[in-house]
Amino acid sequence: MLEALGLIARYGRFVLVGGLGAGLVLPGVALALRPWLSELVLLLLFLTAFRVGLPAALEGLNQTRNTLGVVLAYQLALPLLCIAVFAGFGLAQSPVAIALTLMLSAPSVTASPNMAVLLGHSPEPGFRLLILGTLILPLTIIPIFWVSPALGSLPEAIHAALRLGLSICATIALAFILRAVLRPDMHRSEIHALDGLTSLALAVIVVGLMSAVAPALLTAPRTLAKWLVVALVANLGIQTLAYLGLRRIGDARTAAPMALVAGNRNVALFLVASTATQTDEFLLFLGCYQFPMYLTPILMRRLFGRG
Repeated sequence: MLEALGLIARYGRFVLVGGLGAGLVLPGVALALRPWLSELVLLLLFLTAFRVGLPAALEGLNQTRNTLGVVLAYQLALPLLCIAVFAGFGLAQSPVAIALTLMLSAPSVTASPNMAVLLGHSPEPGFRLLILGTLILPLTIIPIFWVSPALGSLPEAIHAALRLGLSICATIALAFILRAVLRPDMHRSEIHALDGLTSLALAVIVVGLMSAVAPALLTAPRTLAKWLVVALVANLGIQTLAYLGLRRIGDARTAAPMALVAGNRNVALFLVASTATQTDEFLLFLGCYQFPMYLTPILMRRLFGRG
């Protein structure tokens, strides 16, 4: 079993592509998985925290100041800049402006540390951004929702963010405790097997997130193409700019894991937090957003290299 999971970990980026394909050709499965997405995301977070362990997580505390600066740039400065740019052209209420603002306001996707592993980098920098970004989300979204009322109800967004933060804290605490009790010192083969298991979990999750894309292939191909271009440019473009900037001002070893987070955000969080997400176009954007996200370990491999 360990060898099989280790093999999956070795080719994990192709497993993610398989998940994208399954989401397109198995719409019934995608709809069946959709109600379980929250639980699957927390399972993925558990596996990531179990892999990292509390000692490795604590080692990164001395970099909290740098991590906080990156989080504030990602989740506060960028969305406010996005609002200002679209407002300057009179397009602040457009679906594209709303989708991009919500994307930039969101914290890291739970899978960002796993993506770093698939690219040969350490998961700890992305893990720190994930935890800190999620915990301060209730604070960073206040000025964003205040500046752009089109995003929906601020109290509902804060409530959802607080609920997510508590869920994440409980999941991480359980993972750290079980790691300390069951596997304080993991062998390399066990780490590779765990990486393979997380790749499988990622592939399953993406099937559920693709539930809106398959119908659009038949009913609205032009609209689908538009949102796919928006998602690709936003995700991969921001990753590239973040990577180049972080290499200039920070540690080159952490530039790639942190740049991954710049483009790969937990946009699905706002499905329960903002009335602006309850539209067919935003759901289509969310589905298209999975393509650059899950193709990141392949498309960004040449730029990010290996750690």
